[in-house]
Amino acid sequence: MPATLFSDIEYLKGVGKARGEKYRKLGITDPYELIYHIPRDYLDFRAYVPIQQAVLNEYNVLKLTISHKLPPQRIKGGLVICKAAATDGIDTILVVVYNNVYAFHAMNEGETYYMYGKVTGNFTRKEISSPVYIKASENVLIQPIYRLTQGLSANMIRTNMRQALDLLSREPIETLPQDILDRYELCPLVPALENIHFPVSETAAEEARRRLAFDELLKLQLGMSMLKTRSRKNTAYKMDSSVGIDEFLSGLPFELTEGQSRAANEIIADMCRSVPMNRLLQGDVGSGKTAVAAAACYFAAKNGIQSALMAPTEILAIQHHRTLSEFLTPFGIQVGLLTGSLTQKKKNLLREQIASGELQVIVGTHAIIQKDVEYKSLGLVITDEQHRFGVEQRAALAEKGDSPHRLVMSATPIPRTLALIIYGDLDISAITQLPKGRKPIKTHAVTGKLRHRAFGFVRDRLDEGRQAYVVCPMIEDSDSDLFAVKTYAENAAQGDLKGYTTALLHGRMRAAEKEKVMKEFRDGKIQVLICTTVVEVGVDVPNAAVMVIENAERFGLSQLHQLRGRVGRGEYESTCILITDNLSEDCVKRMKIISSTSDGFRISEEDLKMRGPGDFFGSAQHGLPPLKIADIACNMELMNKAQTCAKDILADDPELSKPQHRTLKMDTLRLFSKDIIG
Repeated sequence: MPATLFSDIEYLKGVGKARGEKYRKLGITDPYELIYHIPRDYLDFRAYVPIQQAVLNEYNVLKLTISHKLPPQRIKGGLVICKAAATDGIDTILVVVYNNVYAFHAMNEGETYYMYGKVTGNFTRKEISSPVYIKASENVLIQPIYRLTQGLSANMIRTNMRQALDLLSREPIETLPQDILDRYELCPLVPALENIHFPVSETAAEEARRRLAFDELLKLQLGMSMLKTRSRKNTAYKMDSSVGIDEFLSGLPFELTEGQSRAANEIIADMCRSVPMNRLLQGDVGSGKTAVAAAACYFAAKNGIQSALMAPTEILAIQHHRTLSEFLTPFGIQVGLLTGSLTQKKKNLLREQIASGELQVIVGTHAIIQKDVEYKSLGLVITDEQHRFGVEQRAALAEKGDSPHRLVMSATPIPRTLALIIYGDLDISAITQLPKGRKPIKTHAVTGKLRHRAFGFVRDRLDEGRQAYVVCPMIEDSDSDLFAVKTYAENAAQGDLKGYTTALLHGRMRAAEKEKVMKEFRDGKIQVLICTTVVEVGVDVPNAAVMVIENAERFGLSQLHQLRGRVGRGEYESTCILITDNLSEDCVKRMKIISSTSDGFRISEEDLKMRGPGDFFGSAQHGLPPLKIADIACNMELMNKAQTCAKDILADDPELSKPQHRTLKMDTLRLFSKDIIG
């Protein structure tokens, strides 16, 4: 079967079933997706040097002619070493290829190549190891470097990429009408795709990157706008504004801040409209988002409508259940907790209470969106820490009702520039101030030399009756990290924290174990909680007044700010101590920023500048397509143009149904789930 742009990748010449499986591991199922496997970098073979000028123990580009090839050598373990003598016309060098007979056979005696590899040896005898090479007769001397997987070499991908681009030249595609290309000074798509892979010059590569970045931002905007439009059909749960929340507000033991009141009013006004609310409630750590969510649940319950709140972890779900119960039970509103660790008997009872409407507010983890959970009148769905859920999960919760109102909450302050992409389908409410009486957290960054002194400070606070967190990095959730955390906890209990009650908390523990440890910490039975980032969100212990973060360089600014927010939640002056021996310019800058401000929104802006949008959420998934080309921090002007373009296109063609938008719609649907947009 001859390959086409949209046939299975295995039909591309030389791919087949085995290599096709390798491509699928990279998320590539057809030649069209292969074309969008964008190079992560380039090799410039034009910058070659004579053998004599090659820098030893560094990577160099050489122009070499193969003089003669030596017989392959087989050594223990099945390893094959292939060697060939080569010359640049003046000096000689040995080309060494390890365990890749295919690549070695592809070199021909008498043929000249550009080779890129590490040069070792001495003044009289040099060798270049496992070089990346191309023929000197190659027209394009700037070669792409791709993200690989085991079983797919750089040369394989380059060969298949050329074949895919040949298909594109025979079946040319253009996603944008000519008037848009002219208006935004963009090059056509086919040359852009050719030049992103095999650029004829730096200028051509830059023009290609600009065009493809524009396309990517445009598709994101279109997809999010289409999501937003879909949610604008009428809701079955238009609420009565005359019900009000005055009784709820008067029953609170505190007065809402101006930001909380504004957010609550925006949410209630939305829920009284005929179209469903679709709103993000964004607030810094400890800004009081849960109280606002409780007001929304109260308002819904008084309108005879159920609410559901989904949290990313069981610990956070339990905390939300406790807090919402404290807020709502005095008004006769029943709050239930549904999580995966409950017994089947308890789950069955809760499902009956949810279906009958006996429970007006349901809090839980993914368990609340399972197929066997049916609601009587679900009109308000809330997701907390939304970036930890995919769009599909958010949609699955909403499908439990008849176009219900949607509220998503995030304690991760997000720069507005990034929020427009991540939450493009939502209206935004932001709480930018902390509740009255909340004291700022003092933050100090120190090196490991001051660790004992820092723990002396911790012991002083413990002796005053306070509690403490010690956070250890376990970013990859790996066995080695887990071992390190356990070892650290054992050493601390016998060293700096000897005589004090300590406990360990990490993500690999069972839910029941985590809750037991957290309950004992909340109850004051545990003085020091040695933990991983499992405490990053939601855990509320007002008596905890000091936090130590080990290896602080392994965390992003926003994550450090999130962790720091676990202290300073009570009446006591609180302190965060960051310990790092990394004195690189980047790390020192981050430590200065986090130590000088408690403004989460400012911190998030700095974090975005320093790490870029791809790393902003760390390993957490926010459920949207990853940006392969565009960099929001650097492409603000381009993003603004893409937003304007998206608005103009949708104003003229809301469903992208016109012929000139057919390919653009196809690409947008490929980026997003068809079930969500289409």
